[in-house]
Amino acid sequence: MTDNGQLHVVFGTGAVGMAVIEELAQRGSRRVRVVNRSGRARVPHGVEVVGGDATDEGFTREASEGASVVYFALNPPYYKWPELFPGLQAGVLAGAAAAGAKLIAMENLYMYGPTHGRPITEDLPYAANTRKGRVRARMSEELMEAHTSGRVRVAIGRASDFFGPRVLASAAGEQVFGRAVQGKSAQVAGDPDQPHTYTYVPDIGKGLVILGEREEALGQAWHLPSPETLTTRQFVEMIFEEVGKPARIQAPPKIVLRTLGLFNPILRETIEMRYEFDEPFVLDTSDFIRTFGDLATPLREAIQRTVRWYREERPAGT
Repeated sequence: MTDNGQLHVVFGTGAVGMAVIEELAQRGSRRVRVVNRSGRARVPHGVEVVGGDATDEGFTREASEGASVVYFALNPPYYKWPELFPGLQAGVLAGAAAAGAKLIAMENLYMYGPTHGRPITEDLPYAANTRKGRVRARMSEELMEAHTSGRVRVAIGRASDFFGPRVLASAAGEQVFGRAVQGKSAQVAGDPDQPHTYTYVPDIGKGLVILGEREEALGQAWHLPSPETLTTRQFVEMIFEEVGKPARIQAPPKIVLRTLGLFNPILRETIEMRYEFDEPFVLDTSDFIRTFGDLATPLREAIQRTVRWYREERPAGT
């Protein structure tokens, strides 16, 4: 499928934003503009990089001018979500609306709250009992209200805890892959023997681009395809198998995390989300698969690629 060189604007150059950028670049025939605060990013040849404040609606309108699709893949510091996240979304939404572009937003699963082991489907109510979950619920409701009112055409992609190239600050990031590659114990949250879906970040990029291409995606949220679900312990054992070292796992008790969180704001923010790892956390992606196909990379292949990135491409000092 081609779109005659129409402009796609990606807000965010983290792991998800870069996955979208790379997917767009691979498909060709698209002009791609990337927006972040610094105006600097290592991007494929021909991709334009623009720097500015995404909470400034004047800037986002200018950055989005001429776009057919705008992707919202920004993510503020974890411990500043309530203060910063809604303003970032409002700015990007204003830019997409001014351009008459589709807005494709990346979300996680926090808005659902604990499901007590029930598979996570798109029709679950928003029942978050955490600070960050309530922020996510409110932001998602605002996006759907913008779509319903006709202000902007919206589709939402949601994924579970993700892993893959450039993924560092994640439950399956540096503390798992990075430490395993270094021969250290993987540090995991909660009960490692509960099933838990992990989503491969290049698959997120593919899924979001598909949502931007397909008209039937608009007006709803979609759970993006993910590799097969195992327990966290099985997932980590596969990582160590790929690394070629015996599996070693640490799962600190909640009381230890609370104590450490007194001195570490990021760790303190993770504690309220621990329920995701203390009960089965299985993402149902059947709606997306029925409508658009199954694009999920098999888990072993995804792990192999992630280990390779950590060994060969991970920037030193990060």
